[in-house]
Amino acid sequence: MSYVIAITGKGGVGKTTVAGLIVRHLLDNGREPVLAVDADPNCCLDQALGLTVETTIGGVREEALQTASRGLGSGQSKQELLELKIAASLVESSGFDLVAMGRPEGPGCYCYANNVLKEALAQLTRSYPYVVLDNEAGLENLSRRIVQKVDLMVMVSDASRAGMDTVRRLHSLATEMGIRYDCLALIINRLRNTVLPEQAIALRAHLRADVVAGLPDDAPLGTSAEAGTSLLDLPGDNEVMHRLATLLEPIISTGKESTDGQRAARSA
Repeated sequence: MSYVIAITGKGGVGKTTVAGLIVRHLLDNGREPVLAVDADPNCCLDQALGLTVETTIGGVREEALQTASRGLGSGQSKQELLELKIAASLVESSGFDLVAMGRPEGPGCYCYANNVLKEALAQLTRSYPYVVLDNEAGLENLSRRIVQKVDLMVMVSDASRAGMDTVRRLHSLATEMGIRYDCLALIINRLRNTVLPEQAIALRAHLRADVVAGLPDDAPLGTSAEAGTSLLDLPGDNEVMHRLATLLEPIISTGKESTDGQRAARSA
């Protein structure tokens, strides 16, 4: 059973950076293989991890539909064609693989592409003990049930009132939609000092978050983003990485033991 970590929050607060650093943390601690899922149509997680995505789920959807309409997939259903092409769209790397949602290239909404991704993840995650899902701003992907349950929900904000108000609304929306998670972490990103603002403490109480942590506005991370270099190449003593590891490791360690215990109980 996979341990699923989903990252969400307001656009522009550093969600993808946090997602990339979580992948880095898992790899550094031997928690692999990891499946990184870029569920943001803008597709930025590949660059953060030093990879290049050439095929997305949105593109696969269009290609499979065209193949099926021309009768080139003789003997295969449309779903089988999609599953084959999605498997081929995985970008493989050392210790982790990446799959990207992308944008549908033809007419129509995301609904069908999301259903494709849901089915693909159901198959793919069986091979990965850890899944890191980088969502688009908001809860679109989670609300469409791409994953049925999240082990660790990470909500990211900056120190602004607008950012925290957005997290508050997202949490209310998640509650209304019945999105399930075992643990909730609130991260206040790009702090200019080491003290969490009072509104962050109040927000934690409102969300009933299990943990809250602040990550500093970090010059090396800014330089990496400007240069487009991989977060996997950051020095191991980076302050943001250290703080994130201190926050996450106890949660992940305990949570993974629980999921493994559930899997053993089911197979007994």
